[in-house]
Amino acid sequence: MASSKAYLDFVLEQLSGLEEVSARPMMGEYVLYCRGKVVGGVYDDRLLLKPTPAAARLARAHGAPMQMERPYDGAKEMLLADVDRREALCRIVDAIASELPEAKKPRRP
Repeated sequence: MASSKAYLDFVLEQLSGLEEVSARPMMGEYVLYCRGKVVGGVYDDRLLLKPTPAAARLARAHGAPMQMERPYDGAKEMLLADVDRREALCRIVDAIASELPEAKKPRRP
């Protein structure tokens, strides 16, 4: 089942407190970026985030359940985000982006 544009718009509105948040469509779903880094995605109208140590720590600190789900068969488990807790969600996404390495630039011959 593909994710709806309405759900993506809701997620982006919830993350509007952060700078440089965007999404790109990919095979009926959406990949979520923060400061140019892939932090998660919208899969079957669920926001799933990369399970970094900071994300897990902040989710527990905000009392969010640590539910892990797979975006699709064969994929690694990701953290199911509580999109209704706007402030906590922004903190978690910001922490994930801060924890991830900078994107590698392609080498030119």
